[in-house]
Amino acid sequence: MNDSLAPEPIRLTQYSHGGGCGCKIASAVLSQILANSGAARLLPPELLVGTESSDDAAVYKLNDTQAIVATTDFFMPIVDDAFDFGRIAATNAISDVYAMGGKPIFALAIVGMPIGKLPVETIQQILAGGESVCAAAGIPIAGGHSIDAPEPIYGLVVLGIVHPDRIKRNDMARAGDVLVLGKPLGVGVMSAALKKGELSAEGYRQMLASTTQLNTPGSRLAEMPGVHAMTDVTGFALLGHLLEICRGSKMGATVQFDQLPFWSVSRELAQQGYATGAAERNWNSYGHDVEIPAHMPDWQHKLLSDPQTSGGLLVACAPEVVAEVLAVFREEGFDQACVIGGMQAGPARVTVR
Repeated sequence: MNDSLAPEPIRLTQYSHGGGCGCKIASAVLSQILANSGAARLLPPELLVGTESSDDAAVYKLNDTQAIVATTDFFMPIVDDAFDFGRIAATNAISDVYAMGGKPIFALAIVGMPIGKLPVETIQQILAGGESVCAAAGIPIAGGHSIDAPEPIYGLVVLGIVHPDRIKRNDMARAGDVLVLGKPLGVGVMSAALKKGELSAEGYRQMLASTTQLNTPGSRLAEMPGVHAMTDVTGFALLGHLLEICRGSKMGATVQFDQLPFWSVSRELAQQGYATGAAERNWNSYGHDVEIPAHMPDWQHKLLSDPQTSGGLLVACAPEVVAEVLAVFREEGFDQACVIGGMQAGPARVTVR
């Protein structure tokens, strides 16, 4: 058979203008869009967490011992492999339940595909990838909705359960809290290299290791009174999601750059100039509330606003429970979880040292 007649391999990333959580609308633009929403909303007392704190999921109290955690997340391909794309999107969606301290119970699929452009087998592989992650989380995909769309879109609605007294919001940090980050940073940089066909095999391995690891420590951390606030780091990058903690908690934070964990390949790529357009949009949205050293190299600056897809948990906890928090991460397979800074009284700003 003449190899020249063989079909070109499908590259899912070529069907979308952006990928993963880098697709998110910039935080400043999103704030403008939502500025007038909900002015006359019905806010029942059972709605324990809504839109007021830009938290990871909504929480609705059912009774004294149970509350429902509800979230949805979907995006366009961040990788070319269909099965891996499904895995990443599902892991990312489920993360929001863990970030609230909840335990996922079931999911609904959100599917938008360019029918006629993608083979049915490719779409089946995307769905199979998502199903494999839900199986690992111990939950079924109980239904969903699909449309014919110009770009591939996949994600989940995820429902979970949590005790009302153990919800971990993003706006309850306290002065003196220590900040712990569960996963290394740099997924956005690696995705930028991948889209250009220049990500190494080791880089792809690191990217998948990060984006397909379920944030299971969240459910266990919810049991700890010394854990005051929690969120997951996704499209707004480390700085953006930390600023949400600062604004909600009405205090400042300090981050020690030399303590930040980065995937080794992402650090190398950043030094070579790789970055996403979303990193610049992120910085333009919230850079006025961030203080960085005057001598900081541009590549370090870009990594701080690098959008993460299915990123790690960011935990604000009392100093006396840091060892216990890190032990939970280690026991759940998060070997690179580490202390990155702390919270202090003052304006809602992030200072990078």
